[in-house]
Parts: sequence; C-alpha cells; structure tokens
Amino acid sequence: MGCCNSTVVNAPIEKIWARLRDFHDLSWSPNVVSKVDKVGGLAGTQIGAKRVLNGAFHETLLALDDTEHCIRYSIDDGPAAVAKANVQGYIGEVRLCPVTDANSTLVLWTSRWEHSGGGVAEFCNPVYQALLADLKLTFG
Repeated sequence: MGCCNSTVVNAPIEKIWARLRDFHDLSWSPNVVSKVDKVGGLAGTQIGAKRVLNGAFHETLLALDDTEHCIRYSIDDGPAAVAKANVQGYIGEVRLCPVTDANSTLVLWTSRWEHSGGGVAEFCNPVYQALLADLKLTFG
C-alpha cells in the first residue's frame, strides 16, 4: 500500500535540495504547514530528528542522503487516517532527480505502510499534492 505524487520544479536540484534537506524547515510550504515544532535536541539534518507539524503530525527523520537527494521519515502519529491506532509502519520519502535538458528537478514524494484501517491514501495524497504545489510556487 502506498502513495506516489510528483512534480517538476523549474529550479536546479542543488537549489531545491538546500531548502528541503533540513527536516525542521518547512518554510517553503506556508499554505500547508503553519507550525513546525522541533522535538528534542537533534538538528534537522541528523538522523532521529523529530518534529510535530501543525500540532498534529509526529514525524521522525530516518534517512538523509545528500548524494541521492533523498529524505526518508516516519509518521509516528497524527490525525485521522495516519493516527497510530489506524496505521502502522508509515514511511514517507522525498527524492529529487535532475531533469537535465531543462535544468529543472523532478520531485517524487512517496509513502508506504504495513497495515491500516483504511483511508490513508485518500487522506495523504491531497496533502502531498498541496506540498508539491507550494514547492513549485517557492521556486517558480
């Protein structure tokens, strides 16, 4: 089970990666993320960093790969379909790939989970689509 959303952003991969790689900084998405609370003492580029988005989504940074331009994180708890009582093993991933003929970037946002009570994709896909739309606006 999973979600897959993508877009092409008209900016070079290095410029986008510089903004996305900090797990605690979602200032590039003001229409979706109104508040990011850092949890614990780890920096947003350290594996194990934790955050709470909009007072509801509890997430942990699992991987940060500067070579592959990839971030992997878990949703540990949240509202509705992503609440820990409804879904287990939720892993999200943001991966950037260069679009070399246009000096732009393909942004692929995927997620998968082991078990759920249902409704996860229906809940998450619009959120990821809105995040990607904000990313395009930021770099457009």
